[in-house]
Amino acid sequence: MRIGELSERTGTPRRLLRYYEEQGLIAVERSSNGYREYDDALVDRVLQIRGLLEAGLPTRIIKEILPCLHQPRTIHLTNATPEMIATLELERDQMTERIQSLIRNRDAVAAYVDAVRNCRIPSAPPEPRVHCLAPRGMRQNPAAARTT
Repeated sequence: MRIGELSERTGTPRRLLRYYEEQGLIAVERSSNGYREYDDALVDRVLQIRGLLEAGLPTRIIKEILPCLHQPRTIHLTNATPEMIATLELERDQMTERIQSLIRNRDAVAAYVDAVRNCRIPSAPPEPRVHCLAPRGMRQNPAAARTT
């Protein structure tokens, strides 16, 4: 398939696909006329790369672990170094922290939406309301009004 089709099937801009190729994340064949020819298996690979990037893994780590990932969620390890294991554990822990933060933020947004739908104020105390009856240009500075 050509780059346009891979782009459509994965929702990945062509520029990013070329970047993945430059970084050695995907291997692309060239046809006799020089066009890139993408294998159907690259659809899953590109989706996997995007998922790992969205999870926060840098491309240098993705490049190292991609050979171990033959299918989504299936990992085949050969010789993982202690450094690689430590790096992956750190990345996993950082993902967990981001997930917990996202959950807290999602719950806060959900509580706010519920409060708005039920026409009640969220748990924060209401702010005092000040009504000014003077026209906009005629409002006085309260501090100046006290001194006169």
